[in-house]
Amino acid sequence: MLNMTTAKQAFKKRLKAKPYSSDVPADYEVLIIGAGIAGISMACHLQQQSSQKSLFDSKSIKQKKRLKLNSQRFLIVEKREDLGGTWDLFTYPGIRSDSDALTFGYSFRPWLDHKMLAKGADIKSYIADTAREFKVVEHIRYQHEVQQLSWSSDSQQWTAMIKNHATGEVLSLTANFVVGATGYYDYETGYRPHFKNEENFKGEIVHPQHWQNTQYDDKKVVVIGSGATAMTLIPALVDESSKQCARHVTMLQRSPTYVASVPGDDHALDLLSGKFSPLSKSQAYTLLRTRNVMFQQGVYRVAIYAPKVMKALLNHKVRKELKGSGVDVAHFKPAYNPWEERLCAVPDSDLFQALHSKRAEVVTDSISQFTSTGIALASGKHLDADIIITATGLKLQMLGGAALYVDGEPIDVGARMTYKAVMLENVPNMAIMFGYTNASWTLKIDLACHYVLRLLSYMNKEGYKTVCAQAETEHEQVKMQADTVLGALSAGYVSRAKDELPKQGDRYPWRVNNNYVTDRIMLKYRKIKDEWLQFSR
Repeated sequence: MLNMTTAKQAFKKRLKAKPYSSDVPADYEVLIIGAGIAGISMACHLQQQSSQKSLFDSKSIKQKKRLKLNSQRFLIVEKREDLGGTWDLFTYPGIRSDSDALTFGYSFRPWLDHKMLAKGADIKSYIADTAREFKVVEHIRYQHEVQQLSWSSDSQQWTAMIKNHATGEVLSLTANFVVGATGYYDYETGYRPHFKNEENFKGEIVHPQHWQNTQYDDKKVVVIGSGATAMTLIPALVDESSKQCARHVTMLQRSPTYVASVPGDDHALDLLSGKFSPLSKSQAYTLLRTRNVMFQQGVYRVAIYAPKVMKALLNHKVRKELKGSGVDVAHFKPAYNPWEERLCAVPDSDLFQALHSKRAEVVTDSISQFTSTGIALASGKHLDADIIITATGLKLQMLGGAALYVDGEPIDVGARMTYKAVMLENVPNMAIMFGYTNASWTLKIDLACHYVLRLLSYMNKEGYKTVCAQAETEHEQVKMQADTVLGALSAGYVSRAKDELPKQGDRYPWRVNNNYVTDRIMLKYRKIKDEWLQFSR
C-alpha cells in the first residue's frame, strides 16, 4: 500500500520545485503503466511516430530552448523485474497462448512462427525482441509501481505517485496522458478459495500463478479447475518426454468446459510464400492473418446466433476425440452455450491424447473437504494426491491497483462506462487497454494503440491539451448497462469482479462490439471528434 506520509512529502516537494502552471511541461508526455503485450505495443506505436514533434507542447523550438522547457516523449513503468506481463509471470508447465500466432503477434512486427499456439517463453522472447528492435527498452523503469494517479484540471496534467521497490523510495512524476496497460488481473494473487480442512493435507498445494519449480515427477497430482490453465497443465504434467512426468493426474472440475482441438502447426505461410508462389512473405502473412481473423469472428458469431449448431458441432468433435478412451463425453458437455464462457483450444488434441494414455483422468464432482492424503468428494469418492494444483482462476484488478483521482475526487472505475473500450467516462487524458476475449488479445490492443496515437495527433494538430469522454450531450444520455468491458462473458473471474470493471453503455460508441471488423472501422477510420469527446486548450 502507498505510504501516505512519504507520498505527501514527495507531493509537497514537487509543488515546491515546480509550481503548477499550464506553462510548465510535464515530465513525460505519455506515461505507460505496464510492460506487457499492451504497454510495449503502445510504446512501439509512439516510437514509429516522428520523435522530432512534441505531442502536447505548442511552443516553438526557440521558446523551449530559451525557457529550458522540455518533456520527454514517454516512459513505461513496470512493477515486475522484467517485461512480458502475463508471459513473465506464468511459468507453469505447458504455458502457452490460446490464440494463433499470426493474430497474436503485433501487426507492425509479424510473428512468422509456424506454431499455432505459441509457448509462453517464446511469447516473452517475441515481446522482448520487439522492444529492443523499436528501442523501447531504454524507456522502461522496472520495479516501479504506480500506486496513485491524480489528475489536476488546473495544471492539465496527471501526477503519478510511484514506489521504487528496489530502493523503497516513493517518487512523483507528471504526465500529459496516461495509458493503463496493466491488463485486468492482480499479478500478486490469483483467485484462491479456501477449501474445508485444507490445512490437514500433508502434500503440497500450488496455485499456477505462483509456480516455483514444483517437483511433480512420479507424483500423484490433482488439478482443481476446468479452464485454459487446467487444460494446459494436464498434458504437460504427463508428458513422458519432459524432464518430469507425473505418475497420475486428475483434472477435478465442478462443471465442464467446451474444448476444441486445433492443429499444432500451420505451414500455410511457407506454402503461400514459397519458391513458386507469386506472393511475398508479407503478402502471404496479410492474407493468412485476415483468414484467421475472419475464422475467429465467424466461429464466435455462429456461437452467439446459432448456439445449438455450435454446441452440436463441438460435442460431435469431442465424442470423436474420446472414442476408445473410456472417458464419458459428459465431462465436456457444459450446461451453458458456447462462448458464454471462453472456449478452450488445445493443440493437436494433446488433452484428449493424455486422457487416452491412462496417466490422466477427468472427474466432475464437488469438493467435500481436503484430507491428509487428498480430496474427499461430495459423491463419496476420494482422490489421492501428493500435490494439489488450484487452477481456480484469476483475481481481477484495474490499473495495477493504483488509486485514481480527478481533481481530488476518488474515481470508482467500476462505476464508469467505457468509451470505444479505450477511454473512461469523465476521466481526462487517459486510455485503458483491453484486448478481445473472443479472439487474440493483441488484435484489439493494436487497434486501441492506433486510436490513441490518432487521438494524440489530432489534439496536437488542433492545439488541444485535454480530452474527456462524456456520456451526456444536449440531446442524448447514455445509460449504463450491466455488461462490463469484457462483454457478456460469464466466466467466474469476470462475475466475481463485475463491480471493478468499467461498464458498457446502451449505444455506440459506448457499447463493446467484440467484432474486429467494426472495431477496426471505428478505431482506425472514424473521425476523432464526435459529440461525446470534449476537448479543451
